[in-house]
Amino acid sequence: MAELHRYADLLSAGLTREQVRQRLDAGAFDRLSRGVYGVGADARHHLAALIRRLPADTVLGHSTGAWLHGFGDPHDIVHVIVPAGVVVPRIKGVVVHQAVLPVRAPVRIAGLPCAPAARCAVDLTRALRRMDALPVLDLCLRAGACRPEELLAEVALHGGLRGVCQARQLVRLADPRSECRQESQLRLLLIDGGLPAPEPQVWVRDRNGIPLYRLDLGYRERLIGIEYDGRTHLARDRLRSDRARMNWLAANGWRMRYFTDLDLYRRPDHILTTLKPLFLRS
Repeated sequence: MAELHRYADLLSAGLTREQVRQRLDAGAFDRLSRGVYGVGADARHHLAALIRRLPADTVLGHSTGAWLHGFGDPHDIVHVIVPAGVVVPRIKGVVVHQAVLPVRAPVRIAGLPCAPAARCAVDLTRALRRMDALPVLDLCLRAGACRPEELLAEVALHGGLRGVCQARQLVRLADPRSECRQESQLRLLLIDGGLPAPEPQVWVRDRNGIPLYRLDLGYRERLIGIEYDGRTHLARDRLRSDRARMNWLAANGWRMRYFTDLDLYRRPDHILTTLKPLFLRS
């Protein structure tokens, strides 16, 4: 983490206001936040500058913490957690969460105080829509930010808080094998629709036990395979490969069904009505 300087410290070191302005104009350092300056600024430098303006017990959390732990995307809005009742200055672009539940054992990532990964994941799971929450949990596990037992231990602490019922349910469904957001959402749609939980990333093997194809989701014993196709076009070589794959799976008893973003987001009932008859015939 680059060295940060408060404006008052620069003046105390002998620089005049005009000299500070000149160094900013020349790119010698950057204004990271009100009254805080640094060199070679990136997103983490800006977060460090914001933390300097907040109370001592402030930690980064929610989506900001998830990003630092490796299972979220950077956002313009910064989310911080402070103890309940702490007075916090209003800063543009900063959302303050006054935590009734204290953050246990904060960690430091690149020098920044942050809520543990499990806390960030559970806080998000309580707040997000159900279909948006499970992908967060899956990615948290996939990224290795925490372990399933850590999620279970964390959600047990949130009793009585808003959204905890949803969090309890989804933590038990979280699976690191899902490789994208849509696969997680498709899996949840099937479970919520009354179907058994499908297995993510199912390897299909030939008669010699050699793995040939991997399916997004599947029911191995029933030979039902489900794929999410997010591609907007198919190159000729990819099309040939896919056709050979489809033919082999069909010849070996697999009943494959393919869905797109249109199915997942605009007509989810179509997915369920397409799959449920396969279970009746199993």
